[in-house]
Amino acid sequence: MTSQTLNPASMSGLELLRWMTTQEDPRPGIGKLLGMVPRTIEHGEVSFAITPRADFSNPLGSVHGGICATLLDSVMGCAVHSTLPAGVGYTTLELKLNYIRTVPLDAEEITGHGTVIHVGRTTATAEGKVFDSAGRLVAHGTTTCLIMRPN
Repeated sequence: MTSQTLNPASMSGLELLRWMTTQEDPRPGIGKLLGMVPRTIEHGEVSFAITPRADFSNPLGSVHGGICATLLDSVMGCAVHSTLPAGVGYTTLELKLNYIRTVPLDAEEITGHGTVIHVGRTTATAEGKVFDSAGRLVAHGTTTCLIMRPN
């Protein structure tokens, strides 16, 4: 399927996420902005990686917590999306995070892993974890997503 004939509405969430990884630059806006790189895309399970940089700094000189929050929102939401049929979308209703340790700006890659807990007719839940390059837990969270089905 070429980008000229792509009809996202005809692809399941898993098909769309996997198709995106075959493109020259598979990242949508936020992924491109933060440099997210897909690592795993399976049914109900997604992981993306980010390499910290100076632009991610908070006033204390470490990676701003919003970077981990965005990474978690992305992997948990995409994990939900990977379970949805063609023409069905989602949006985040709630996001709950816990930060475990700071991430230095010169850290190597951090990786977020999202896993679906439950997908119902109108809502879905997922959990996620962010690890540093040494495998230490940096942050974890849960999400509730609204499932948007066509009328």
